[in-house]
Amino acid sequence: MKKYLIALLLLTAFAVKAQVPNTLSAADKVYGLSKFWQEVNYNFVYLDKVDREKWDKAYREAITKVQATKNDYAYYRELQKFCALLNDGHTNIYLPRSIDSLVQVNTFGKYKIFLSNIDNKAVVTRTNLSIKDEVPIGSEIIEVNGLATADYLQQNVMPYISSSTDYVLMDWAINNLLTGMQGEKYDIKYKTPKGKVKSLTLTHAKTTEQEVYPALEKKELLELKWYPNQTAYLALNGFHDPKINELFLAKLPELRKAKALIIDLRYNGGGSTDIGRQILDYLSPDTLLYGSKNTTRQHLASYKAWGVFTAPKDTVGNEWAARSLNAFQDRLMHEFDYSPAQNKVQQSEKVIVPTAILIGHKTASAAEDFLIYADNQKHMTKIGENSFGSTGQPFMFEMPGGGHARICTKKDTYPDGREFVGYGVKPDIEVKMTLQDYIQKKDPVLEKALMQLKKQKLHLSSINNF
Repeated sequence: MKKYLIALLLLTAFAVKAQVPNTLSAADKVYGLSKFWQEVNYNFVYLDKVDREKWDKAYREAITKVQATKNDYAYYRELQKFCALLNDGHTNIYLPRSIDSLVQVNTFGKYKIFLSNIDNKAVVTRTNLSIKDEVPIGSEIIEVNGLATADYLQQNVMPYISSSTDYVLMDWAINNLLTGMQGEKYDIKYKTPKGKVKSLTLTHAKTTEQEVYPALEKKELLELKWYPNQTAYLALNGFHDPKINELFLAKLPELRKAKALIIDLRYNGGGSTDIGRQILDYLSPDTLLYGSKNTTRQHLASYKAWGVFTAPKDTVGNEWAARSLNAFQDRLMHEFDYSPAQNKVQQSEKVIVPTAILIGHKTASAAEDFLIYADNQKHMTKIGENSFGSTGQPFMFEMPGGGHARICTKKDTYPDGREFVGYGVKPDIEVKMTLQDYIQKKDPVLEKALMQLKKQKLHLSSINNF
């Protein structure tokens, strides 16, 4: 019996291994690694924040590691681990489609399990309908393959994720805690909301059951609904499609009836900065809107050559020497021309009322640019959690075997130079969802916004009456 089980396990392992393509030569693998390393050195806008000695040492070590990889998936995992050293959410390695299609995140045959980061715990927030009692919503994964979940994340998940902020790193790591190839097995322990600890073996396989619990709520590009006291709720769920501006203009006559406004950007992953700003034009009384300032690296070969012979003391009062040394140290920057955006919307067309902007870790990129424009709006209050903390202009290029890479080339800051990449745009009022909030289907951020707007309206009313 024991021999049969060993043979079965070996056969399963072989089947998993066999489905992964192995198309790349050792030369291809070193070339791809070197191309990424080279483009980072030449184009990465935050290279000044990288420990160059450690970065180059990691590159030298990776040369040996990538050649030893057994298949294309293992190779790309090494590239992702190398990329993650840069700690940037707009600098990534993407798997070839042929490999990505084999990776499974939530499906384990009988089981379909979705995880979210709540209070820095790996919490089950959705399952397939048939197992909702066996693995209740709100259960916490406390152990994976014999390791405490926190240790497993640190050792096996986080090192492969590129993120500008620690909290997004944790979010993504928990989302992908049980990611693997078909046939890959996980032994887990989980604690139910009632405190009972259970064990479960999960093996990645296709799940035919479609129904999930709780049911997925489809998020439209733009959503408008009303709360008491003429409070309008406007969800802007993406700036990737210019259609959202048409939808907004269609709702504008109705929006003008609002006495207070909630703008929900918690699920807005970005898109085009201009698309979001054009909506903000109708929500700001200002004729000028101040967005982010942008810089990029500048490479001037001769200045870099001169910089080899330039010491810091030589730069005092000497612009040429300072430029040379910065070029040599890869710190020479080009600042793009800056001017505020013109807001040409007539005041009579605008909706200027007490406004709460809901933000969170998924408020990213162009949605963060929206927040920069809205930074000085006195009638607006940001409520929720820090935003994603990453934006910029990625340089995209192909990698061996059909994969892709991107490298952030543009640094964005507040107009006054304050940095938000790596930190996130901070809320004026911080509100976090707890496990009990989730289990009870509460939205504490929205609840706080409604309460805050009610206070503001009462305050304005008392001033006007006075």
